[in-house]
Amino acid sequence: MNKTELIAKIAEGSGLSKVDAKKALEATLEAITTALKADDKVALIGFGTFSTSERPERQGINPATKETITIPAKKVVKFKAGADLAL
Repeated sequence: MNKTELIAKIAEGSGLSKVDAKKALEATLEAITTALKADDKVALIGFGTFSTSERPERQGINPATKETITIPAKKVVKFKAGADLAL
């Protein structure tokens, strides 16, 4: 499912127009992104939890040259599915 299909499903399920559903989805994604950038956790009960964690600097190997390289530390987003999201 892509973003356009998701917007159509939101509009269908909520009775909103596609324009309003798109605005709602974009506002939701912006709120989640802003919270994660501020190192907050976003917990959607029954769906899952978005959080951030630090990945430390580590050593790797360049597959083309077989040289050892240093992979810099970075912040990554994690998602843990809720119990109600069982497939």
